[in-house]
Amino acid sequence: MVDLTLPRCPWCGTDELYVRYHDEEWGNPVFEDGKLFEFLILEGAQAGLSWATILKRRENYRMAFAGFDAETVARFGDEDIARLMGDAGIIRNKAKINGAVKNARAFLAVAEAFGSFSKYIWAYVDGKPIINHPNDLSQVPATFPLAEKISRDMKKRGFTFFGPTICYAHMQATGMVNDHLTSCFRHPDYAKAGPPSARRRLFRPLPSPPRTL
Repeated sequence: MVDLTLPRCPWCGTDELYVRYHDEEWGNPVFEDGKLFEFLILEGAQAGLSWATILKRRENYRMAFAGFDAETVARFGDEDIARLMGDAGIIRNKAKINGAVKNARAFLAVAEAFGSFSKYIWAYVDGKPIINHPNDLSQVPATFPLAEKISRDMKKRGFTFFGPTICYAHMQATGMVNDHLTSCFRHPDYAKAGPPSARRRLFRPLPSPPRTL
């Protein structure tokens, strides 16, 4: 059970799955390629839909897309596409499914060129999360110039369903950007000034980026 008395960003509401995602993942830096690929698949599927819609299907996507293994997904052919189009557990949009396969191939090409996809994407923020300080949801943007820059470059590299808005959502989800409200217990400022009991029990400091970046 989650503690619903803790101060949080209001967008997660009271749904336990959404609250756990907010508390345990959103804004936490992700440096592992497998996890970055997972969010790439999920964010692409989200286009035009709510994140809650995708989050509730996450485990279905995990099974449908080979545990989010990029090398396996990159080899998907017509039979796999047909299988996915018949899978009621995911969003059966052929363009998005084809896009996921295309993105897997582009993901592997980037990883080969840069040593890992993580090195490529995190280089845009010098390997360290951007910590924003929004006091209200109205101050959290849907995108910003750096996301537009990354999106343009990724498009050139063969990625699809990764426009500036999706790109910024990916940056938030993988902790490249921390957009928790300053009043939320997941914001670093709250960890410094919030109630000691909340810090001790539930706040986990953001990990340091790898030294290789």
